[in-house]
Amino acid sequence: MIVAKADLFIAPVSTKADRTQFVDLAYHLNAGDPAWVPPLRMEAMELVTPGKNPFFDHADVQLFLARRGDAVVGRISAHIDHLAVAQPPEQGMGPGTGNWGLLEAEDEEVARALIAKAEDWLGAKGMTRVLAPLSMSVWEEPGQLTKGFDHSPTVMMGHQPERYQHYIEALGYAPAKLLNTYELDITQQFPPLIQRIVQSGEKNAKIRIRNVDKSKFDQEAALILGILNDAWSDNWGYVPFTDREIAYAGKKFKPIVREDLIMIAEYEGEPVAFMMTLPDLNEVLKPMGGKLFPLGWIKLLAWLRKPRVRTMRVPLMGVIKKYQSSRLASQLAFMMIEFIRRNAISRYGATRGEIGWILDDNQGMNAIAEAIDSHVNKEYTIYEKTL
Repeated sequence: MIVAKADLFIAPVSTKADRTQFVDLAYHLNAGDPAWVPPLRMEAMELVTPGKNPFFDHADVQLFLARRGDAVVGRISAHIDHLAVAQPPEQGMGPGTGNWGLLEAEDEEVARALIAKAEDWLGAKGMTRVLAPLSMSVWEEPGQLTKGFDHSPTVMMGHQPERYQHYIEALGYAPAKLLNTYELDITQQFPPLIQRIVQSGEKNAKIRIRNVDKSKFDQEAALILGILNDAWSDNWGYVPFTDREIAYAGKKFKPIVREDLIMIAEYEGEPVAFMMTLPDLNEVLKPMGGKLFPLGWIKLLAWLRKPRVRTMRVPLMGVIKKYQSSRLASQLAFMMIEFIRRNAISRYGATRGEIGWILDDNQGMNAIAEAIDSHVNKEYTIYEKTL
């Protein structure tokens, strides 16, 4: 007996109940994927709630739900980031560029209808091009996973089913940029050449590599952001942080920040580079299924007091522009990586590192990653399409 499917209906999220269904759907559709890491529900809700997530301060956002009868079978966000629209078009964003993200779909019919709905919404707002998926900012979880489906993502990285890649490409989307993460065995010494570069730097009185001072969290965060903005401002996809986003990120990540895992490099007394490393929070979150209660919060608090992890992730690093093409830039990077590697092993029991994401055409950073014998373990693709 063949049972006909109910008609597919897509509507904007307009109520608190809709928003809850939007968040809940991801847990339902990904429950059978052993590599998926359920985010904490409170954080997943915060991400899509105006007034909670400061991204809404500078973006127009519309969430959509797809239903068949009473069943929620898909979701998507459509958004226009006005800070991204204001960027030079040669850097990937620019005028007329809108985005969609947070795609979850029961099947291809649902995905096609949701993406079409997002495109229609963007077109009605005057957008002429789509860059997607971005969930929701380029600083959050950009791209569709296109390599590395067999293992879980690290903290602050996304994970989507492989079938979504085929759905997207079948709708005429072409790759705009590849983002790679690199994996390495940090228990192994780096190649002799890298060791000599590090040792040379340690003897150079002009170079100082120091830990951040968490007692001066706001000042250190501002210092790192200044380096980041200078180092990344010409990069593809760059969008500046707002003051509220800086404060929000600081509050969110302060509990997992460790002074000995974030380094600032000074040259002749001037801060010129930084490297941020985070213990992989996903290792403790994954078994919780997105819930802190009844016992998850106890495990999380215990872990935060003394993190023990297999993996450390380097989500951000940068060297100010005036040194980016110099030998000093790579030397400072190798020194910070080595100092953090030592601390990660001796103080946190880590055995594995992950660096990224890194743009596939960022020659300097890719060369550094390859020089320390790391290899690409995950690839994310950001697609584009003319409306």
